[in-house]
Amino acid sequence: MALKIIDHGTPEYHQMVDLRYHVLRKPLGLEFSEEDLESEKNDVLMGCFDEEKLEGCCLLTPAGEKALRLRQMAVANGLQGKGIGRVLMSFAENIARDMQNEKLLMHARKSAVGFYEKLGYRICSEEFEEVTIPHYVMEKEL
Repeated sequence: MALKIIDHGTPEYHQMVDLRYHVLRKPLGLEFSEEDLESEKNDVLMGCFDEEKLEGCCLLTPAGEKALRLRQMAVANGLQGKGIGRVLMSFAENIARDMQNEKLLMHARKSAVGFYEKLGYRICSEEFEEVTIPHYVMEKEL
């Protein structure tokens, strides 16, 4: 299992977009727009690889002073529950700390709240709907 930063526009990035589409978008009948993908140029893009195959990914977006927002966390279908998400979250938190951030926050799907709570995140909002499904804002002090 290799964790690495992914450069926007590379073949690894295209694997990342494909994984996110199949895990997060397609089940909801959603697509990525060119604007969605273009806006990621300044984000920190991360992936977990087995050899050359991407198994999980996420990205970090600036979210105010000394804070980053975790977005688009996805682990390949059939690989959830094998520790990939936990390892990826640890990597993302370390990157965020290295960048001098003090907080990581996210819009977590209601179905994933338990996973994030086990990693020390706390709910800090009422339930809201985003991309047609229930979410909560969650955060963790780094």
